[in-house]
Amino acid sequence: MLKKLQNYILDNEFKMVVLTNKVDIVNYVDIDHFDSNKIIVRYKNGVVIVKGEELIISKLLTDEILISGKLKAIEMQ
Repeated sequence: MLKKLQNYILDNEFKMVVLTNKVDIVNYVDIDHFDSNKIIVRYKNGVVIVKGEELIISKLLTDEILISGKLKAIEMQ
């Protein structure tokens, strides 16, 4: 129960929201690779690979990243 309360208060759970031509990732660990065609973002249990064209990081915070561009594929490993 204490773990659930801690997760609720701290909100440290990985989240990914896919919007039109945007991907918002919350509670990531690191950016492993970044170019205009592929961005690899590491989170606690794996990686998210965003593939597309003209990809840019439109928002970069310590725990949140917003990727914009022409999205073609999103893979989770």
